[in-house]
Amino acid sequence: MKNTDDKLISRNIKPTAMRELVLGILSEQKMAISLSDLEHNFHKSDKVTLYRTLKTFEERKLIHSIDDGTGAIKYALCKESCQCHPEDLHIHFFCTKCQHTFCLNDNPIPTINLPVNFSLGTINMVVKGVCADCNH
Repeated sequence: MKNTDDKLISRNIKPTAMRELVLGILSEQKMAISLSDLEHNFHKSDKVTLYRTLKTFEERKLIHSIDDGTGAIKYALCKESCQCHPEDLHIHFFCTKCQHTFCLNDNPIPTINLPVNFSLGTINMVVKGVCADCNH
């Protein structure tokens, strides 16, 4: 858990058993995961604690949330250098066949030039199609 503790501490998050477990599960994912999918790994834990853990991770920029249009928010780990500013954000890919959402970290969201007196809040860009696994 040393590496997990270091990741938590680097984001000013106090390591607890639950936080270490949640970060461990998130670290194993190759795609974004929903709260309900994450709950399947924690049968005996309090769902409120799990939700609060995700919110803490998101507030401290350890994870980011993705609204892929399915109605269920998904979560994925941020890169080490990410501060979740608009310039750090990337495109997400939603597979219409398997319903999985993937971070396309090498594809940053393009710069948005807003009109005068507009202020940017959030950006969400989701590309939809069929993933490599489903194409086989």
